[in-house]
Amino acid sequence: MRFLKLILISVIALFVLMLFFSILMPSTVLVSRAIDINAPMDSIRYRVSDLNQWIYWVKGMRSNNVNIASAKKAQLGNSTVTVMDITDTSVIMNWETHNSALQTSTMHLISHPGSSVSTVQWQFEQHLKWYPWEKLGSFLNDKILGPMMEQNLLNLKHWTENQPVDLNTPNL
Repeated sequence: MRFLKLILISVIALFVLMLFFSILMPSTVLVSRAIDINAPMDSIRYRVSDLNQWIYWVKGMRSNNVNIASAKKAQLGNSTVTVMDITDTSVIMNWETHNSALQTSTMHLISHPGSSVSTVQWQFEQHLKWYPWEKLGSFLNDKILGPMMEQNLLNLKHWTENQPVDLNTPNL
């Protein structure tokens, strides 16, 4: 009986400690990566805003569990990606998972006047609930998303710099 009481008190103390620690952590997590691409801004914007173009630079887009419904909506495994807004300087997307977790992905397109180089900055923003396990699990976001984002941005750079696009052709 005494042993069970010790275990119960230890579990409660550990939970309270995790809860206190999670209260001190931010409720928004941001993972960001950027790359410079030697290409016109319109060409880059077209490739990142049209989900049909993602098959050329996002790893896994040619998988059987990917269904691209339109240029603005796709099902990627357990996630639904929806392009929400396209401006001259950004593309904003919502990524919703099967368990209703929502992340906002923004691709900032930064031009450098007098230069042919443009910067693409891709970020994922996730708003967390107060749950200790959710906040502690968010420590892994950078380790999971970061390398994937870096590789996909490198793919975008290579494809954009080596395969120019003529945006005036009617089939685009």
